[in-house]
Amino acid sequence: MNIVLKNSLGALALLACLAAEVVRAEDAGSKSFSDAADLSLEQLVNIHVTSVAKKETELSQSPAAIFVITPEDIDRSGVTSLPDALRLVPGMDVAQINSSDWAISSRGFNSQFANKLLVMVDGRSIYDPAFGGVLWEMQDLVLEDLDQIEVIRGPGSTLWGANAVNGVVNINTKSSKDTQGLLVTTSGGNVEQPSTSIRYGGQFTTNLFYRVYLQYANDDGFTDTAGNNTPDARNIFHGGARMDWEPATGDIVTLQGDYFRADLGGLAQLPALTPPYVNQFNGVNFKTGDNVLARWTHDFSETSQLTLQAYYDHSADSDADSKDFLDTYDLDLHHHFTLGERQDIVWGAGLRYTVENAPPSFGLTFTPQRDYDHIFNTFVQDDISIVKDRFHVILGSKFEDVTQTGFEVEPSGRLLWTPTEKQTVWGAVSRSVRTPARIDQDARYNFAVVPPSPAVPLPTLVSILGDTDFHSEELYAYELGYRVQPVQQLSFDLSTFYNVYHDLNINTPSTPFFEGAPVPHEVLPELTSNGGSADTYGAELSAQWRVSDNFKLQGSYSYLHMHLSPSDATAGDSPQNQFQLHAFLNVTREIELNASLYYVDKLPDLNIPAYTRGDLGITWRPNQRWEFSIWGQNLFDANHAEFSSTRTPVITEIPRTFYGKITFRF
Repeated sequence: MNIVLKNSLGALALLACLAAEVVRAEDAGSKSFSDAADLSLEQLVNIHVTSVAKKETELSQSPAAIFVITPEDIDRSGVTSLPDALRLVPGMDVAQINSSDWAISSRGFNSQFANKLLVMVDGRSIYDPAFGGVLWEMQDLVLEDLDQIEVIRGPGSTLWGANAVNGVVNINTKSSKDTQGLLVTTSGGNVEQPSTSIRYGGQFTTNLFYRVYLQYANDDGFTDTAGNNTPDARNIFHGGARMDWEPATGDIVTLQGDYFRADLGGLAQLPALTPPYVNQFNGVNFKTGDNVLARWTHDFSETSQLTLQAYYDHSADSDADSKDFLDTYDLDLHHHFTLGERQDIVWGAGLRYTVENAPPSFGLTFTPQRDYDHIFNTFVQDDISIVKDRFHVILGSKFEDVTQTGFEVEPSGRLLWTPTEKQTVWGAVSRSVRTPARIDQDARYNFAVVPPSPAVPLPTLVSILGDTDFHSEELYAYELGYRVQPVQQLSFDLSTFYNVYHDLNINTPSTPFFEGAPVPHEVLPELTSNGGSADTYGAELSAQWRVSDNFKLQGSYSYLHMHLSPSDATAGDSPQNQFQLHAFLNVTREIELNASLYYVDKLPDLNIPAYTRGDLGITWRPNQRWEFSIWGQNLFDANHAEFSSTRTPVITEIPRTFYGKITFRF
């Protein structure tokens, strides 16, 4: 089926190219750079965001450590996937594990299932309640249809709820009104095999717009540290549609849906109670999913808006010997209005209901197998103007009723001081929680078997046991930030933080016991508990400098210090220092030269050395319809490791890659 699909997409791409030759653009040689590439630094620092206050605010005057990935950033960095795009965020810890798996976190605690980062796509949460975190291998989008990615480093629970502990990622796609016409992209290289996206946008009437798309991606597997091929090749098909209707002035109705199927190769080490006491999984994991979302936005006035949204999301995930099926129903409402001349209020409420079914396997068992959970929430936040256009106090809180833990309160207080139009000082104090995932409370995870020995004549099964008394992890965060644009061509953004964590998840050894089935064996249990604590502090500095009309530099540096108790065992899973520099040069109106440099510090607990990644790409746009680009990535190393897998001790390395890409718009 994949071959048929690949050939079909390739044929469609070829037909599109032939059609384009027939109707070659008449305006070849005219203005050809993307609109985003023409944004001035002034426009970039004043870009509007919605993640900080659930209403539009200017980025430069937002009281949070927010960074926006624009279409220009994605276009000029050469990234080919959603996770890779997040590397552009200052201080974001983005590590690729193999061809399809990623570990992504903010401000520490990174892992394959990093559970303190809340991620949403067009308002739909993709945080997995069974394992905690995001299954990045199941996420894929047509990058050309992204509007912007807003990333808050630090807590955002007051507006976005539990699990927005160390950050919030809001991925927003463009309205179908802004994606009219045909778009065809196809790319291929030494790792990325022919991958193709086809999108078409049109309109039914003057106020009803739509787009449909198909996407197929196919990547080769990588190699391990010994140079052996690893079976982690990736095939993913993705399709969907979106419709935006403007029935009256101030009203927008959006209806959208997506479907995906992924065949992901992988390795896993599975324990066994009989010789050789471990089995190696070397096969394909099948994952599918679909979702449908409806949203109505109504503007009562320039200062009053109401948004009502509902969605359904289904996913089926297989990973070696385990399977998981998840259905999510979500309803959300929020309302923004002003009260008098000095108060700007946002409030809302929502309900999420999830049904999860996890058939038991020897490695992983949930009790009960099928689980029903709900989250009811309401929130309010008041932006009080103490001195108009100069000094604001923002107070608010989220209130949630969660199946696993009961009532949760997540308040925050923020200060915003703009002494001049070019300077912003902000500070925040917040409380946030990470609610238990099912694996914390309901799971038994058998992860290793110690073979029999003269001292212990039976095999010993090492198991992590969930605890129904496990409660929420808690964060108290203290942040201070400063933004300044000293001259028109230069801007700086500095964020600092001090975080104190309580009741963190640790595993505590418990009393061994005997089990007689399926064969007699000892069990060495480790109990999940809230016995951990931590404090972290750090800083993130980013800068943009438009050197000239055709040359821009963008860079960042971040520092992270972590201290965990009772053990610093996982503090070294996150890099202490990170640095990146991007150079964007418009050689001519048709030719761009782009380069990126990333430095990521070592991960001592995972035995991953520091690495430096260098990317270089050239793009040629002969007219507004055609775009050709060639990229080299990871140019400094033939291979390097970035993280380790939770499923196998084999460490996969990320190779040097070259690829070419053709884009056609009509």
